[in-house]
Amino acid sequence: MNAKLPGGTLRLSDTLTLTRVGFGALQLAGPMAYGPPRDRDEALAVLRDVADAGTTHLDTSDYYGPHLVNGLIREALHPYRDGLRIATKVGARRTPDRGWPAALSRPELVQAVHDNLEHLGLDAIDLVNLRMTDTLEPADIVEPFTVLAELRDQGLIRNLGVSNVSLDQVRAAREIAPVVAVQNHYNIAHRLDDDLVDWCARQGIAFVPFWPLGGFRPLPLQVLVDVASDLGVSARQIARAPRPAASTASSSSRPSTTPASRRR
Repeated sequence: MNAKLPGGTLRLSDTLTLTRVGFGALQLAGPMAYGPPRDRDEALAVLRDVADAGTTHLDTSDYYGPHLVNGLIREALHPYRDGLRIATKVGARRTPDRGWPAALSRPELVQAVHDNLEHLGLDAIDLVNLRMTDTLEPADIVEPFTVLAELRDQGLIRNLGVSNVSLDQVRAAREIAPVVAVQNHYNIAHRLDDDLVDWCARQGIAFVPFWPLGGFRPLPLQVLVDVASDLGVSARQIARAPRPAASTASSSSRPSTTPASRRR
């Protein structure tokens, strides 16, 4: 593993240790994560560079494309080197208008897990995150998370996480099975989950921010541009710069214990 990767590693469970900085594969697909990449060879080269750099946290979903990005990962990296861990998401599907409707029924979740296994060439997935859509109510997560817990008991999934969720939903999920990661929209400009980040740190749960660099659009924060200009670097370099750990509680918990972030 490359010791120069910022933040080192984070242990999520007995079976899962990840580099704190991971790679989110969403934008390897076409615009808005739909359709094939503009340059297939370049997409494959990016994946190989990510692995060669020592990154062991690779985040994907079979609805990226859909059904395309996982195939790229398998083509570029299979058979997977020791230590490389793949996290995926289920709970949504893609429509021809590039929508992301929920897909949380039992048949849809079972099919999604098997699709990920097949397209990635795996017997079991290291981490499956249940993506919730359009609801923050704790009761709504119980049935779909129970389905994933059953698939974990069958040996198809090693670890479970949740995505796009409220604190109450995380608590409800933990009543069903262990939750090792929470994956929500969070970055230096979008900090609505500050309290959830700190709660996860106290519980020993990894908080994995998606869109840490802004997703499909630049981060809407002028101070990033100003600081980057002063230092002669890009705004995205400032946004992902590791912050030194402090001795105080709330501020130090975020950089020191939770942010296994996915660059996009």
